[in-house]
Amino acid sequence: MELQNVLNNRRSMRNYDAAKKVTKEQVETIINAAILAPSWKNLQTSRYYCILSDEKIEEFRQKCLPEFNQKNAEGAALVVATCVGLKRLSGEPVNECGNGWGYYDLGLQNENFVLKAKELGLDTLIMGIRDGEAIRNFLDVPENEQVVSVIAVGYGAKDVQMPKRKSVSEIAKFY
Repeated sequence: MELQNVLNNRRSMRNYDAAKKVTKEQVETIINAAILAPSWKNLQTSRYYCILSDEKIEEFRQKCLPEFNQKNAEGAALVVATCVGLKRLSGEPVNECGNGWGYYDLGLQNENFVLKAKELGLDTLIMGIRDGEAIRNFLDVPENEQVVSVIAVGYGAKDVQMPKRKSVSEIAKFY
């Protein structure tokens, strides 16, 4: 699939076909695409905690997601907790963003993640509303990593229309 087609067809899926599974090899392919995203000072602090077992996914949904996101992730063949390592460089921050670049980098990697998933015929939903401490305990996430989001991955059970997007003229200024 060409990149423009992937961009045009990627949607946030909230309805998955539980009968269709995702393989570990597919997940590795997706994460390899995520790794190619830029990383500030090449620190590469993003981390992915991947759950493929139906039983573990169900337990994770119940213990780590609020009710509406439990429903949104129902039937997903893979659930991934995305984290950022809190690695610090010595010295003062180089700009007003401080040492928050790891979050930016994870966002870039997550974009590659969901686009590669779509290229492979998979659908995704990035969820920011989750119980970070429950996830930390469930997946044994070390204290030097911050839980940022959860991505549900699977085969969509229905077509989702693209919501209205703003135009270039609404979001860009040219000088």
